[in-house]
Amino acid sequence: MVKDRIYIDTSVIGGCFDEEFSEYSKLLFNDFITGNKIMVISNITLKELKLAPKKVRDKLEEIPKENIEYVALTKEAEELAESYLKNNVISSEHFLDAEHIAIATVEGVDIVVSWNFRHIVNIKKIRGFNSVNIREGYQLLEIRTPMEVIDEV
Repeated sequence: MVKDRIYIDTSVIGGCFDEEFSEYSKLLFNDFITGNKIMVISNITLKELKLAPKKVRDKLEEIPKENIEYVALTKEAEELAESYLKNNVISSEHFLDAEHIAIATVEGVDIVVSWNFRHIVNIKKIRGFNSVNIREGYQLLEIRTPMEVIDEV
């Protein structure tokens, strides 16, 4: 069975401790713990986590190492993120969000999961990211919330 490779940003990890988002963030983490899905996490997310409370940083420790794939910002992903900026998909103040999407695109993940409704999980942004992706020769990218990708409710 092929397992979904799911790129997560910091909002999903922090969501485990947020009343509004905890139920579905925890269910997605359970899918990672059991190995039903592979967590894909970038050096950008790890850098952001350094500023998070200890309980948020420690949440990753629950995931078995074999169920985590680490990826990094490459020159190719940096150029793609710049293309999102040049095409007015995202503003320079939110360039880190563009880098998350670019890394996920270049790495060919199955789905990006986030609770960031303003800059990532937003139909206008998703269409913009995918328009640039297609123009640049990449695949369409699925961008969803944890609620939409968990195996069971």
